[in-house]
Amino acid sequence: MTAMGTTAGRGEDAPGGPDTPTRSSSGPSAWKLHVTLAAGLALCAGAFVFELGRAVGGNGLSWAYVFEWPIFAGFAVYMWWHLRKEYGRAAPEHGAAPVAGPPGGPDAGRPDPGLAAWEAYVRTLEADDATRLAGDGQPAPGAGPAGPSPRPKTR
Repeated sequence: MTAMGTTAGRGEDAPGGPDTPTRSSSGPSAWKLHVTLAAGLALCAGAFVFELGRAVGGNGLSWAYVFEWPIFAGFAVYMWWHLRKEYGRAAPEHGAAPVAGPPGGPDAGRPDPGLAAWEAYVRTLEADDATRLAGDGQPAPGAGPAGPSPRPKTR
């Protein structure tokens, strides 16, 4: 099987049928994933041994790291497993529609009520600022950009 080979032998009931292109679990990208996992596990194992030696030598804080590094290694294996399964799924076809709808999709002509409410709110704030600054061009005493201060100033 090549990096973009077919799934011959998967059967007619497999998702996409027998001729759906898939990513190979042994291609260059997959090998990068495997090497990254091996390097991460080596780092976690080395850090575990180092911290275990420090903890046994009397450094109490190192006991936390003794348990932390195996958790990091477990997370690395979990992510490797999850990403490895992704390589077996069907590859997207060139020119395929994106997952999210395009800007000219079925909702393109309809106004967004949330956006309209936000714009009305911003106009209200701008009008309040204009009214507040209309007198002498200076904000009211104690008023900052967001309005009057909720607490009096203390020394």
